[in-house]
Amino acid sequence: MKRVLIFMTILTIGVLYSCSKGNGELIGVQGREEWYQPDPFGMLFIPMGSYNMGPSDQDVPYALTAQSRTVSVQAFYMDQTEISNNEYRQFVHHVRDSIARRILGEEVDEETYLIMTNEYDEDFDPPIIDWYAKLEYNNPKYLENREALEPMYYSPGERFLRRREFDVRKLNYTYYWIDYRSAAKRSNRDALLGEEGARHAFSLDRSKFLMRDVINVYPDTLAWIHDFTHSFNEPLTQNYFWHPAYDDYPVVGISWKQAKAFCIWRTSLLHSFLQEMGGTIVNDFRLPTESEWEYAARGGLDLSPYPWGGPYIRNSRGCFLGNFKPMRGNYIDDGGFNTVKINSYNPNDFGLYCMAGNVSEWTSNAFDESAYNFAHDLNPDYLYDAKDEDPEVLKRKVIRGGSWKDIGYYLQTGTRTYEYQDTAKCYVGFRCVMTYLGRSKEDNL
Repeated sequence: MKRVLIFMTILTIGVLYSCSKGNGELIGVQGREEWYQPDPFGMLFIPMGSYNMGPSDQDVPYALTAQSRTVSVQAFYMDQTEISNNEYRQFVHHVRDSIARRILGEEVDEETYLIMTNEYDEDFDPPIIDWYAKLEYNNPKYLENREALEPMYYSPGERFLRRREFDVRKLNYTYYWIDYRSAAKRSNRDALLGEEGARHAFSLDRSKFLMRDVINVYPDTLAWIHDFTHSFNEPLTQNYFWHPAYDDYPVVGISWKQAKAFCIWRTSLLHSFLQEMGGTIVNDFRLPTESEWEYAARGGLDLSPYPWGGPYIRNSRGCFLGNFKPMRGNYIDDGGFNTVKINSYNPNDFGLYCMAGNVSEWTSNAFDESAYNFAHDLNPDYLYDAKDEDPEVLKRKVIRGGSWKDIGYYLQTGTRTYEYQDTAKCYVGFRCVMTYLGRSKEDNL
């Protein structure tokens, strides 16, 4: 019996040893956890596919900015709705609270600890800033901290009716990204790597491609006035972004760079949570490419000029199917006036709301009238020609979908136009996308 036990023990050790060595075969790294792409909250899965990008109807203004061509896009997630005022406000509050915490971080006392970490530890020095702790800006208990934060507010001479309001000009967000396209250029690699070339690619200095920018994140609420002449929109300037009545309306007055910064912040927010929970990070949030946006807007209806299918903007009962400028300017005939709630009207076959009308949406791409002629047919993503030194050309970004103030032509899935990236309009918003990790969800079945 003893011999049998000894033999079994030796056999077990041998098996375990051989497994750890893989029997000398290539078996890959063992013990890695199975992983499946979680669906981001508020986003819908858009499967990979090929479609005919471009006009599906006659080019009414004869703009010639798009030609029909077959392109393919990979699987991705897209926000079911446009980003709302309340969702964007979370970003603004994060920037505001971060500035406040940095100010308080310069003072080391018990009250500051309470604001920063919700606890006080006499043995810990220096303090750790809790970026998620709730800040009580007007609590009399923290009078000293309130005085420290006074620079965040408008000066007495700028206050209206003595209201103590945050100075939104100071809500600046510093963000970073990697310029992969510059890093991938042969000229940059050769300049950094020298004569040794790609054999020593590990020596590439990444700092040259780590980009940094600072942007004020508060929406341009005056857009409601400066976008129109002799039109009374002052109540929207005063209330549209901050009032609870408009929480579920699309955020507007956002420049292209502000939308990009929002995507970077949203990525950081999710990745920080996943890392704290011991999870694995996912792809970044970003603005959709022009080809992704059009593919999602079509909802699987390849040759339909509108997201809901068919060549008409009304349904069988004569009701308009989107929020735009019907007829000769009867704005309320479609049930709207200016913007409407982000989940208004019926979604398309992918489940996406307001892919036509309500607000136009930023895409990541630069606008060039002839981009369809030279952009790749696999995940088309035209940015700009680096040789073009015209700053006005470089700043043009594609917007899609049409808005509440546009005629029906701009609601078509194949219609493209642009705005300048440093402008903010009361009829332009955005939504985010995230590239799916893998080929398709079918791979996980």
